[in-house]
Amino acid sequence: MFTGLVETLGEVTDVQNTGSGIRLSLRPLSGFDLETGDSVSVNGVCLTVTRITPGLSRQGGELAFDVSPETMRSTNLGELKTGDRVNLERALRLSDRLGGHIVTGHVDNVGTIAGKRPVGEYTFYTFNAPPDVLKYIVKKGSVAIDGISLTVVDVGGGAFSTAIIPHTLAATNLGDRDVGARVNIEVDIIGKYVERLLNAKEPDSGLMELLKKQGFAK
Repeated sequence: MFTGLVETLGEVTDVQNTGSGIRLSLRPLSGFDLETGDSVSVNGVCLTVTRITPGLSRQGGELAFDVSPETMRSTNLGELKTGDRVNLERALRLSDRLGGHIVTGHVDNVGTIAGKRPVGEYTFYTFNAPPDVLKYIVKKGSVAIDGISLTVVDVGGGAFSTAIIPHTLAATNLGDRDVGARVNIEVDIIGKYVERLLNAKEPDSGLMELLKKQGFAK
């Protein structure tokens, strides 16, 4: 489980084909304490650390991950090349503050950057997304883009928009991405659970009353 608050950037150092998958190696751009077997969000995708070289905690070591064919198919990790920067976040501890929102690292689909424009100190990004993602996107709701927790400004016309503050552009790889770039999208998991409960054959009456009271159902 993650929060969508990127801890540091990493630079891809090697991409090796391993049959139908890849072995992804990268170097965090700041000290990063991890052990083999730990989970890390890489551009919003939950991956397991398979190898660590010495010096990781001192901004010198590297991490390696094995990326499965299914992950390659459903995310943009297969497009990474040496020198690309990626967003990194370690798994959430129960004692941590949940500063972003609940992010599982299980990408729902891939979208594209449809536009970006500066407005004062902010940069407004518009993302195209498939219908199976857009049905869960709500105005003022949360969404994870390449592992970055963002607040939705508006939704419509097959797309949604967000307002990015300067800190987010500096601390993540979003500023590296041009219009047309593909991004990993994970919607707020709460919406999927609500949908599941509403579509249940025998919905819990007490739960339905609570959902109606809170405005989630009619």
